[in-house]
Amino acid sequence: MQPGLLLIGGATPRMMDKMNAHFEVHQLSEITDFNTWATENGETIEAVATNGHDGVKPDIMAALPNLKVISCYGVGYDAINTDTARSRGIMVTHTPGVLNADVANLAILLMLATSRCLVRDDKWVRSGNWANRGNAPLTTSIENKKVGILGLGRIGGEIARKLEVFGCDISYHTRNAKDVAYTYRDNLVEMAREVDYLVAITPGGEATNKLVNREVIDALGPEGTLINVARGSVVDEQELVLALQEGRLGAAGLDVFENEPHAPEALFEMENVVLTPHTASATVETRQAMGDLTVENLIRFFKEGKVSTPVPECADMG
Repeated sequence: MQPGLLLIGGATPRMMDKMNAHFEVHQLSEITDFNTWATENGETIEAVATNGHDGVKPDIMAALPNLKVISCYGVGYDAINTDTARSRGIMVTHTPGVLNADVANLAILLMLATSRCLVRDDKWVRSGNWANRGNAPLTTSIENKKVGILGLGRIGGEIARKLEVFGCDISYHTRNAKDVAYTYRDNLVEMAREVDYLVAITPGGEATNKLVNREVIDALGPEGTLINVARGSVVDEQELVLALQEGRLGAAGLDVFENEPHAPEALFEMENVVLTPHTASATVETRQAMGDLTVENLIRFFKEGKVSTPVPECADMG
């Protein structure tokens, strides 16, 4: 008999084919009364496939007494209580590595789009201003600029490496210094004060909640640009909007928001702000690789008792 798997959120046809071949799949979206369903089926569920946004709510985890593994489609897993999972002996996995390049690419795209006023200049052409009013105002270059990276993990390191092509002076802020050539700053406010761009690519969760606060934003200043490809919770969104409205912050490129899929409407008409709908990893190639790794972790766990990419909290399990 195949192990029972609860699917939370969507999955591609390619993922579904692989999961159906190895598991008895139950889709949460098709369950109308979870409590009744859990009473009848909860004990049969040994695996959960989810994503970084939906995670696994505490009541769902509690209703699955024989749960052995949670496979998360995404590198971020702050919506999964790993302390509870570990205390129950539940393995938790995610999909790091395979999305590094495209997330880094989008971060740099947001830097370029804000510095070169892409939104404004696109409107300039479409509105007829180019024909009627002449050339748009000059923009700025990211060449040789100072960039501070908040979080220098796999993706942060990839962003830094790619920015070297532009001759950027790179510094970073993490809990501890790393053995890298970039300049370590142990104070986020001081780093923000020194740089032209602050790129947030740190994990979400309580430890980083509103880490980019008013003090950090003001330190970045009216000539500075904030890029967020981390989690919406990392930035104090109200303070960010206010700073942009008051001109205390120069520009922002945002892929993530506090209350997704809702973004602050005050940002919509700002020409110095570029918004994308949490799509940093959303390329065909990367999403396929993420899906493959999500399913690989599940299959390996039941075949070998091992997984390919455990979250750090579970790295020593199994």
